[in-house]
Amino acid sequence: MSLADSPAVPPRVDFGLDTFGDVTRRGDGTLLPYSEVIRNLVDEAVLADSLGIDFIGVGEHHRDDFAISAPEVVLAAIASRTSSIRLGSAVTVLSSDDPVRVFQRFATLDAVSNGRAEVILGRGSFTESFPLFGFDLGQYEILFEEKLDLFTHLLAEEPVTWAGTMRAPLTAQSVYPKTESGSLTTWIGVGGSPESVVRAARYGLPLMLAIIGGDPTRFAPYVDLYRRALTQLGKPVLPIGVHSPGYIADTDEQARDELWPDYRIMRDRIGAERGWGPTSRAEFDGEADHGSLYVGSPETVARKIAATVSALGISRFDMKYSAGPLPHEKLMRSIELYGSVVIPRVRELLAEG
Repeated sequence: MSLADSPAVPPRVDFGLDTFGDVTRRGDGTLLPYSEVIRNLVDEAVLADSLGIDFIGVGEHHRDDFAISAPEVVLAAIASRTSSIRLGSAVTVLSSDDPVRVFQRFATLDAVSNGRAEVILGRGSFTESFPLFGFDLGQYEILFEEKLDLFTHLLAEEPVTWAGTMRAPLTAQSVYPKTESGSLTTWIGVGGSPESVVRAARYGLPLMLAIIGGDPTRFAPYVDLYRRALTQLGKPVLPIGVHSPGYIADTDEQARDELWPDYRIMRDRIGAERGWGPTSRAEFDGEADHGSLYVGSPETVARKIAATVSALGISRFDMKYSAGPLPHEKLMRSIELYGSVVIPRVRELLAEG
């Protein structure tokens, strides 16, 4: 699909970065301690802010290959060293958390960051938090549905009366702190089920599509479904974003050769847990050529992002820049190229289209 043939691109497109705080390695191959990974992540966000990147999202995980289990604490540290970049989760696993505490933590982050907090709510692609916090995986669906329902009541920032089956009811209960603006930006992260897309529309929340494999245009029906559902429900037009993995170096060959070994480690570890076969360089190159892996030189990545933005008509693109043990120094270079070269070039391409 050409830029000219695709849906209208919103007048303002934002560009962000996401990371899960992957445990990275030193030059000698040994893994860094969690503490150093977290401090490096703060430095990565500071660099992103200096480059004018719009958003950074920090994922929540509870396993040994990721360092971040408390995103809001890390985001608060980032807030203290930045001035403009918006700060959010990628995602907050609402099913195994308490909606009241999630709202309070992000309202507090919003205060210390002068109104820059966002939260992306999701069910998460990993399930370690369920046994850790004492939740039954058999109640996976109802936990998210009920807790999301309560969270949307909290967003009104008025006394809440609510009842469900998964936690104690609330009766005219006020929750503090309230945000200064009276509004906490809240997205729903979706992996690609029609039910999840319609749920986001029903609650009137922006949609963040996690597109981590395959041709991104295959998500066009979900974009259309979301927009039709908003219209039928009498909701206003709301933003749609895309989260996809990527890595940028000076040339296409360099980017692929640098990313591949660590991408394979990450992909095969997760794949072994989920019953997938090992990946291959051919599969990796196929995702880079035709799928949702945005790897290459700045021009290559910019053209691929512009094509996705245009094809889906989205208003935000977040590149998940961390990839297994890929070293911090390489991540910093990728961020630098993303902010200083790729984003301006994408804006040029969209303007031309």
